[in-house]
Amino acid sequence: MRYRPLGRTGIEVSSYCLGTMMFGFVGNGDHDDCVRIVHAALDAGINFVDTADMYSSGESETIVGKALRGRRDDVVLATKVHFPMGEGRGRSGNSRRWITRAVEESLTRLGTDWIDLYQVHRPDPTTDVEETLAVLGDLQRQGKIRTFGCSSFPAEEIAESHHVAERRGLPRFRTEQPPYSLLARGVERAVLPTVARYGMGALTWAPLASGFLTGKYRKGSAIDLSAGRAAITPWRFDPELPENVRKLEAVEQLIGVADDLGCTLPELAVAFPLVHPSVTSVILGPRTLDQLQGLLKGAALTLPDEVLDRIDEIVPPGTDLYRADGVWQPASLTDPALRRRPQVQRAAAG
Repeated sequence: MRYRPLGRTGIEVSSYCLGTMMFGFVGNGDHDDCVRIVHAALDAGINFVDTADMYSSGESETIVGKALRGRRDDVVLATKVHFPMGEGRGRSGNSRRWITRAVEESLTRLGTDWIDLYQVHRPDPTTDVEETLAVLGDLQRQGKIRTFGCSSFPAEEIAESHHVAERRGLPRFRTEQPPYSLLARGVERAVLPTVARYGMGALTWAPLASGFLTGKYRKGSAIDLSAGRAAITPWRFDPELPENVRKLEAVEQLIGVADDLGCTLPELAVAFPLVHPSVTSVILGPRTLDQLQGLLKGAALTLPDEVLDRIDEIVPPGTDLYRADGVWQPASLTDPALRRRPQVQRAAAG
């Protein structure tokens, strides 16, 4: 396993990171089985484990804590804060009030005294980023976290956070966690160049594009829209929709690339993000031990330029054929009132 510097933090992490979103009731509820997955990843040379407080409502953190007993010092442990945790007001977001409480709850579930990388899971338009950076700096000085970063922030939000940190004399985000895959290359336009500009580390998620890059969904084959992810967001998988036709056509071509390389499509998928010079580590999110072992078989896969050129022809650089579930969208896109004048003011002539 190759190790890379996590931005300018001085921390070295494995090129693959074990993601644990599927640990707990949303995926694999067998705690002992999940512990075996963690141990197999560590034994394979992975020293980087990523979770979040909201994964299975905290159950994932609890499982990770069990798995790391006796091995905590050898692991770079990352978790996240932002999404609602339980009922009631004030149990979500990026405010000082919530982060101060959420970090204590995460430390308890993880069974540790410190978190190596504490990440803000999404932007929070209701909280000034200065407030967020200030409380994260306080937690760092208290020794509860070693460093901190952001996740799924657009390039402009990342740049603004660095400007605020410089103006206010605050510590800054050291990492970003964006979605990046063969089918989702939009971050190549601005996010990854911004990460490089500020010397940040990048750990990328969704390399298998919600299963599209596993070979499970094929052109001309029936897709069950009543089960799994397809039941939650059927419009992302419905083969009758033109945008999904384009995904499936690209998948068929990418399978051809993998066949010519003598590897599987998932192996190609997890090897691709590591080619980008701004990417530090790719998050693998297995539900089973077999899935992890299958992905690790491609750890030595090197993609030559001619293969990357073929991929560029199938999915051009900076193109998103697939948008990962839950990626943050600014209010300027989600609230029509912010992009539509009152009707009486819309005409050029008054």
